[in-house]
Amino acid sequence: MEHQFFLFILLVIFIQLLVMLSQKVRVAYPIILLLGGLSLCAIPGIPAVAINPQYIFVIFLPPLLYEAAWYTSWKDLWRWRRVIGSFAFIMVIVTSFIVAWVSSSFIPGFTMALGFLLGGIVSPPDAVSATSVLKYVKVPKRLSAIIEGESLLNDASSLIVFRFALVAVDSGRFVFQEAAISFVTVIFMGIAIGIAVAIVYYFLHSKLPTSANMDIVLTLTAPYVMYLTAEMFHFSGVLAVVSGGLFLSYRSHKFLSAGSRLRGTSVWSAVAFVLNGLVFLLIGLEMPVVIRDLGPVSLGSAIGYGVLITMVLIVTRLACTYFASVFTVFISRFITTADPSPGWKGPLIFGWAGMRGVVSLAAALSLPFSFPQRNLILFITFTVILLTLVVQGLSLPWLVKKLDMEDADHPKPVEEQDHIVREKLAALGIRYLDEHYANELANNVPLQHLRARYVAEELARGNVADGDHEVYRKVAFELLEVQRNYLLEINAASYSTDDGVIRKYLGLLDLEEEKLRLKSAEETAE
Repeated sequence: MEHQFFLFILLVIFIQLLVMLSQKVRVAYPIILLLGGLSLCAIPGIPAVAINPQYIFVIFLPPLLYEAAWYTSWKDLWRWRRVIGSFAFIMVIVTSFIVAWVSSSFIPGFTMALGFLLGGIVSPPDAVSATSVLKYVKVPKRLSAIIEGESLLNDASSLIVFRFALVAVDSGRFVFQEAAISFVTVIFMGIAIGIAVAIVYYFLHSKLPTSANMDIVLTLTAPYVMYLTAEMFHFSGVLAVVSGGLFLSYRSHKFLSAGSRLRGTSVWSAVAFVLNGLVFLLIGLEMPVVIRDLGPVSLGSAIGYGVLITMVLIVTRLACTYFASVFTVFISRFITTADPSPGWKGPLIFGWAGMRGVVSLAAALSLPFSFPQRNLILFITFTVILLTLVVQGLSLPWLVKKLDMEDADHPKPVEEQDHIVREKLAALGIRYLDEHYANELANNVPLQHLRARYVAEELARGNVADGDHEVYRKVAFELLEVQRNYLLEINAASYSTDDGVIRKYLGLLDLEEEKLRLKSAEETAE
């Protein structure tokens, strides 16, 4: 037990070192983590790891999906719902069928059911990999939003495909009509359970006298409760987590305090960081066992199968993106679309950004040890992830710079948007104080200081009466809430302001509120 715990600590430290290296060389950290995990196999004394498949989904997937859903822009998700929906569901099914046909035709021992299961495993692109690559280049916001939204939802659809294929392999039968009905039922009931559990957590947060630490603990339990509740009734736990996370994220400013939001962001960022890193490293540690147990399949043949499936995935994704682009131009004649003329640059970047990652790893690792062709499926999955991350991940920044796409949604640079929002918030603060507290401003020094801060962007200091501080804090908290609501309103009403700029200023308002509360607590203690 102590040996395993010590190994876990070493892995966490190793993850941090690799991420530092990725930042130094400006390469997406999933690529470095994957290569680093593979390199661990060559170190003498590092034990091969055999992970219990039953725990893979339960331990890793709920928090990773919940964290992704929490920070997904609902505004962008809704705006690009048609594109995201088609790629998250239709393309996953199409890709799974193509992978099933190719693998059953060219890989000895693979049936259509096994191929369909492999397709469910390798079909979903990874949002973490894509966004970590794209952060080093300037890419239109709409592309990153579609990639993130697609990756969030196709995790759910691919794992539903994976589940049905698993049943088909075990039972030896597959009835399309029954599967289609079950597929729809699993989706809608998974969403319903996720929202129902989210409503319970909403009332727990808003009605109980929770502290920031209690709120964080509740958010850490939420994805597991959503996932396990849905799975208990044999529905989609993944969709339960995604829908529940989106529901709570959209309403987080109503039931979480500023301190809870600030601390929760830090905690969840660390949790997702460690879990993502561990998944990439664990597959590297298990690779010697996978290679050793390939059985009659030679290592060269296994590599060839992995390269074949990777090429199929890349070609299929590019073909689907260009088909979707042509279809969008055609259908725009009859209905209103978010972008009636996608062009060819956006689909090319979007198609090339289909790196595979954590969900594919978790799905492959979750197969029972006795499952037919388990180690070959694991090896092919690892090869797909390695090639898409290294080949596509390293070339994607070059491709984005070469195409040099303009951002049609945000023609103004983020820095200019930042300046505009800051000016609007300051103007709102001055106007609100002048309209609602004109009399108090005449005599209340702290309120005068508050107004001066918005005028000169700095807070004046001076000796004031104790009673003035109470009025000052009351008005300051009230004004922060007004500004917060204003940011949420302009974010919901307009696509012209980047979600990241809005989140930045929401975070700054949370920070300011927390500073006011801490200052108030200090003065009370004195």
